[in-house]
Amino acid sequence: MPVTDSSRAAGPRRGRRVAGAVAGAALLLPLLGAAPPEAAAPADLQQAFAAAAAEYDVPQSVLLGVSYLQSRWDTHAGAPSVTGGYGPMHLTDARTALAAAPPHHSEGTEDPRGDDSRAPLIPTAQAPESAQLPARLTTLPKAAALTGLAPERLRTDPAANIAGGAALLAAAQRELGAPASDDPADWYGAVARFSGADDSATAAAYANDVYDVLRTGGERFTDSGQRVALAAQPDLVPDTGRLRQAGLRTVDAEGTECPTTVSCEWIPAPYEEFGGNDYGNHDLADRPRSQDIDYIVVHDTEGRWEGVLEMVQDPTYVSWHYSLRSTDGHIAQHVKAKDVAWHAGNWFVNAKSIGLEHEGFLASPDAWYTEAMYRSSARLVKYLAKKYDIPLDRQHILGHDTVPGPTTSTVPGMHTDPGPYWDWRHYFTLLGRPFEPAAGPGSGVVTIRPDYAGNRPEFTGCTAPGEPCPVHGSSAVRLYSGPGEDYPLVKDIGTHPGSGDSTTGVNDLGSRVSTGQQYAVAGRDGDWTAIWYLGQKAWFKNPKKSPAAVPAKGVVVTPKKGLTSIPVYGRAYPEAAAYPAGVPAQPVSPLPYRLPEGQKYVAGDRLPGQYYYAVTFDTASHQVVTGEDLYYEIQYGHRVAFVRAADVDVVPSAG
Repeated sequence: MPVTDSSRAAGPRRGRRVAGAVAGAALLLPLLGAAPPEAAAPADLQQAFAAAAAEYDVPQSVLLGVSYLQSRWDTHAGAPSVTGGYGPMHLTDARTALAAAPPHHSEGTEDPRGDDSRAPLIPTAQAPESAQLPARLTTLPKAAALTGLAPERLRTDPAANIAGGAALLAAAQRELGAPASDDPADWYGAVARFSGADDSATAAAYANDVYDVLRTGGERFTDSGQRVALAAQPDLVPDTGRLRQAGLRTVDAEGTECPTTVSCEWIPAPYEEFGGNDYGNHDLADRPRSQDIDYIVVHDTEGRWEGVLEMVQDPTYVSWHYSLRSTDGHIAQHVKAKDVAWHAGNWFVNAKSIGLEHEGFLASPDAWYTEAMYRSSARLVKYLAKKYDIPLDRQHILGHDTVPGPTTSTVPGMHTDPGPYWDWRHYFTLLGRPFEPAAGPGSGVVTIRPDYAGNRPEFTGCTAPGEPCPVHGSSAVRLYSGPGEDYPLVKDIGTHPGSGDSTTGVNDLGSRVSTGQQYAVAGRDGDWTAIWYLGQKAWFKNPKKSPAAVPAKGVVVTPKKGLTSIPVYGRAYPEAAAYPAGVPAQPVSPLPYRLPEGQKYVAGDRLPGQYYYAVTFDTASHQVVTGEDLYYEIQYGHRVAFVRAADVDVVPSAG
């Protein structure tokens, strides 16, 4: 089969051919990977799958399909995932590997609510420790018992890891009383059990994804440079009946707002009063009738699933709309989409967004995310985007790290998740919106799009200040003040008041851009491209043979003629005259940045100034204030920002 780059669009969307109640729509499956690096390792992973399948009497295609959904066949050099899963089969050994970190809403100085009308909310709660690990986090010890292989070998040897996965599948088949059939259709129940899910809906959703992989087939080069291929079986229809014999609990999805192709349960965040006339942990609203939902914000949890769920049910903590589990992609919804959760650190964004927390850790580059969670998240985002008419681009699908500080004082403390190791390129391919060239080579706008695996910028501070982070693929591209790595990093006077000096710190966003973001071109010099960024010219390496960006087109804003510079805002609030009696006017306070004459920035939505007044538990006083002043959202630095429409001209990008 021919090999193409993973950034290319996948084939047409396939309809599911599964019989029974668990049928759902297939997701685009971008299996094809980039060409291997020079001096690639011997292609022995394919042989390891064949050998393990033969030894444990499991169809090789089933083993390959499960492994793809776990790791996309990558080995991650023996490093554990965010839930302590190792190797191509994501065998979990959580007691050995789970990271320990406070949930990210309990870190730093960010007020997750971000509303000047109320006292700052700085959560201090910590996730409780659980002595009992669920079975889904201890599959590696079970595989060791089944195979007789040492746990360390299962963690570090890909062939042993694959054998461990095959042994677990064979054991699940036996436990269901099913024969060791050569027909992949007979393994649906065992695949569902392999997920580790303790409920039938999640297990079925996981198995359905695996059988999507089997029907579609494909090939890719893994992170170790090895080619792995899976032949398509487009007419494969699994026997779903075995799942009923698995003895799994039933999850009540009533009340959830999720697509039918994922497993979703309702675990509500509390809307309750407590001491000091305070209340938590979200605000009731009437979106989208009262105001549009314009954004979806992607977070990571900085904590383990069970602890995070306990915290979102604490009325004194904060809230988000959905949590997503790494091992199997299971989703819990906590806040209705109509209501406003406290998650983004900017009240304007909170009032117009839906927040998604993904189980993971931003400063642990080797703590990788499973394909199951990426795919489940993409399905949820596509569903929400269609329901609320949200464009699928990086100015509407925000990382928490691209939400602007609402005021000057808040900029340094804004959160930086999901961080440089979230694979935005793969994520948007799953969303059906891959970042493709959209203009000629001399375009006036570029879309940042490095090759994730091969793009490995230096970062520090993952384990200790100033200490180098492990070298790892990344969605981030470093920016310099001139066309060369000998030039200083570009400055950020908001994040670093005073000097403005940026660093390579993993949480320092001052000198980097992220995959999918779009910027106006400010110059070119050989292998280097300059963009307008934070009011200055910023350069990144962009060679033709391995480009970090692709040509794009769109509209840009620039200061109106006669204005030497214009203010930049972190929120689009109404003018003072728009506020009715009884609602305090919110200051329209500019950030420390300016947009100088002659510079251009890619424009997103044109929107009216708006403020949701909700400061009491009783909703009778809640109201949305909409002004006459209009704003444009722009891609200003790493984070988005807003400028007044009256201050700018909107023009097509050149080229």
